[in-house]
Amino acid sequence: MRKTFFEEISDVNASGVAYKNLNLKKFILSYFANSGNGTIADLCKELYLSAPKVNNLLNDLISDGLVQEIGKVDSTTGRKPNLYGLISDSVFFVGVDVRHTYINIGLSDFQKELVKVSHGIPFNLKNNQESLEELCGLINNFIKESPYSKEKILGIGVNLSGRINYATGYSYSFFHFNEEPLSKVMEGLIGIRVFLENDSRAMAYGEFCSGAVNGEKNVLFLNIDYGLGMGIMINSQLYYGKSGYAGEIGHVPIFNNEVICHCGKKGCLETEASGWALTRIFKEELQKGSSTVIKKKPEDITLDDIIDAAINDDVLAIELIAQIGEKLGRGVASLINIFNPELVILGGRLATTEEYIRLPIKSALNKYSLSLVNNDTQLKMSKLGKDAGIIGAFLLVRNRILALN
Repeated sequence: MRKTFFEEISDVNASGVAYKNLNLKKFILSYFANSGNGTIADLCKELYLSAPKVNNLLNDLISDGLVQEIGKVDSTTGRKPNLYGLISDSVFFVGVDVRHTYINIGLSDFQKELVKVSHGIPFNLKNNQESLEELCGLINNFIKESPYSKEKILGIGVNLSGRINYATGYSYSFFHFNEEPLSKVMEGLIGIRVFLENDSRAMAYGEFCSGAVNGEKNVLFLNIDYGLGMGIMINSQLYYGKSGYAGEIGHVPIFNNEVICHCGKKGCLETEASGWALTRIFKEELQKGSSTVIKKKPEDITLDDIIDAAINDDVLAIELIAQIGEKLGRGVASLINIFNPELVILGGRLATTEEYIRLPIKSALNKYSLSLVNNDTQLKMSKLGKDAGIIGAFLLVRNRILALN
């Protein structure tokens, strides 16, 4: 009896003809996913296969409920060929964007459409087993409450901050207390294949595929949240570096200060130009006698409180965000001098303050970067906002599952 595509893709011991056919089916699905509908002739050209062979592969995918015949191609001459494409609700992918105090989760169909999304699910990220189990429980609840069966979900993308090796599935900043890769541990708790990714890199990929990028191939994405991260696109490809940790802009030593960074060192950009820095400096200013519209005790004030205050014209919040932006702009100016990118995108929580953070960054870029270089670099705000990480996560999962082995 023939195995279905779902059984084939789960078979780690596939070899010979079965292995080759699985890769051919992946290619066909990837073609439809990325290029749209197509004919048998289109697939023959792409795969260098005969029409009967392509027809057999399509029939298998149609039997498995993944592909359907769309209709006939409009043509004024000759016999009109059949047009084939994906069945949108045949397969789904989950994207999970883990923040420090909440998570965002989204469910995408085969055609990249978000069919279910939940923002701001309360979650306190701590580096312990209880926090990991709580995270997996929230993901399981989301899947259980979705209108589609768990069996149709091919993979889950989970974004975490810090050092992630997506190729091995290990996280070295959070939940690194098992010999097994974190991806395998989570897979055991959820029952669906899990892929890990650095949060800033996933957000960058989301913007590149479905957001602020409009044809640019060399792009830097800055995730300005509690911490400071960066995703790098070079020639339309995510750049990982040798060990998979490229983009740690927050830990570039720029300042001569005595503030100890979360990495354990002093003088990192993150110590003066991040959400952590803004929250710390804001509280210090209150202790010096500055006033604010925020009614909480200083020790209870969060980054979100400061952002909300700035949006509501709080002078202290606006002034301090401008200071953060100017310092961050100095760091970004160095990146522009090095990479000469076509586009820099500002995302993350602090980017929701829009012009309050963008204008001081832009001013610093003009001041500290080479004019011949920054003249060719656009500076944009994130288009996807809080959905950037979700979209990037499930798109990367889709790509990796459909990638040829």
